[in-house]
Amino acid sequence: MQKAVEIMLHSHLMARGIRDPLVLDAMATVPRELFVLPEYRERAYDDLPLPIGNGQTISQPYIVALMIQLAHINKHSTVLDIGTGCGYLAAVLARIADQVCTLERIPELTTMAQGHFRELGLKNIDSRIGDGHIGWPETRQFDAIIVSCAADERPDQLLSQLKPGGRAVIPISLSAGEQMLTVYEKDEDGKLTSTQHTAVRFVPML
Repeated sequence: MQKAVEIMLHSHLMARGIRDPLVLDAMATVPRELFVLPEYRERAYDDLPLPIGNGQTISQPYIVALMIQLAHINKHSTVLDIGTGCGYLAAVLARIADQVCTLERIPELTTMAQGHFRELGLKNIDSRIGDGHIGWPETRQFDAIIVSCAADERPDQLLSQLKPGGRAVIPISLSAGEQMLTVYEKDEDGKLTSTQHTAVRFVPML
């Protein structure tokens, strides 16, 4: 798998503008093959989404790396991850951030992800079943929020949990079925500004 990891890093990530060393190191050290179905393990590091069951997918490596890089995460960050899925994004985040809180609406996927976290010994992840529209069930503010499913509109209740100075990276559905990866930044006065980055394709936020 080491050759596949190197191809991913150099051809799929660095060649497309992923430069954050924290992101590259985390992507290199989290075993992506653990998070895909057995029949797809030989393709785990290909730059494409793969099915994980329950009608859901694991995002392609480039999109995972891009979302984390856009979120400006560091070792002091507390991050909210919406749409745990198989747990891959949360595991990569956990290699960088201080604390990761992750929500998933499908219980079977939460159970799967929690098993992966235990297998990797990741103790800085709080994984729960919950509604991503609402955000974390307890009152809390996050340095960054990353959403791995497409929202129909700006999720204001979720964004209320973003700290001043924080960033949220969210796929937003546009007209004609298009989705745009959008970064929301909150200034010190609590005002939100947004920047659109690239067209994406995610499952809808349930």
